[in-house]
Amino acid sequence: MAGKLGDIAALEASLGHQFANRGLVQLALTHVSASAARHDSYQRLEFLGDRVLGLVVAEMLYDNFPAADEGELSRRLADLVRRESCAEVAREWGLESHVRLGDSERQARGTAKDAILADACESVIGAIFLDAGYEAAKTVISHVFAPRMRTPRRPLRDPKTALQEWAQARGLETPLYRETGRTGPHHAPEFTVEVAVAGFAPAAAKGSSKRSAEQAAALAFLSREGIGDERA
Repeated sequence: MAGKLGDIAALEASLGHQFANRGLVQLALTHVSASAARHDSYQRLEFLGDRVLGLVVAEMLYDNFPAADEGELSRRLADLVRRESCAEVAREWGLESHVRLGDSERQARGTAKDAILADACESVIGAIFLDAGYEAAKTVISHVFAPRMRTPRRPLRDPKTALQEWAQARGLETPLYRETGRTGPHHAPEFTVEVAVAGFAPAAAKGSSKRSAEQAAALAFLSREGIGDERA
């Protein structure tokens, strides 16, 4: 029937891990909609896998970014283990072809949902951990998450924060923002804001709010000066 586990050997090849206990991977791929009871679904393994994934990624970040402070490490961790990232990894492993769903969830195209695929990713990690221990789980996780760690998909800092940290690191005063113009009707104004850093020409940008204009001005300054996330 639709939603079969499929070829576990092919999945093991994709994961890079051969299970000693295939019952674990079968459980890890069983959605609650396809189980007789909650404890027969992947929910408990998902809980475990989430913690294992977080620990492995935290260790990777700690080792690879020795100059990063706690705040940056936390932002990098959150970016790497968010739902969309885990769903992307699940698709890379081909889990959508193996997850077992109940009829209603299958009709709703459950294997296309990021939430289900992200949960399955974490439950498979939990299964690997129980099957062979931390090092085995770390090997599998590192293989797919290390490239993502080196090339984050989203900016790790907003432009204002990035500009402020850049200025502070060089002993410069905090960037100053000044509203230089406002146009448009009262219900839909457009603000122009200029940011100034001592020793550099100001940069200006527009936005639908003062906050968005400030962020845009900071981004304009960073782009003009060729300043990126130097640790990304």
